[in-house]
Amino acid sequence: MTDGTTRVFTWEEDARIEVRNLGREIVVEANAAGLKTLAGPSPRARQDGTPDGAHLHLEEHNGLEEGSVSLVLERCDSE
Repeated sequence: MTDGTTRVFTWEEDARIEVRNLGREIVVEANAAGLKTLAGPSPRARQDGTPDGAHLHLEEHNGLEEGSVSLVLERCDSE
């Protein structure tokens, strides 16, 4: 996530994450290592001092399985 402070995003060994758009729903399919990888940014994103709009892009060729749609994890405190 970026907010002027460097944050490290670490992929677990053997992580597999696929994101599919099925029209009216998005499916995130992952093995155990992939789920642990996705859970990694959550504690940092909810820390005080992480600004609204801080985000992380996950894309095919950036760790997601081939054929995946892009996924953005973003902090949003406004309703």
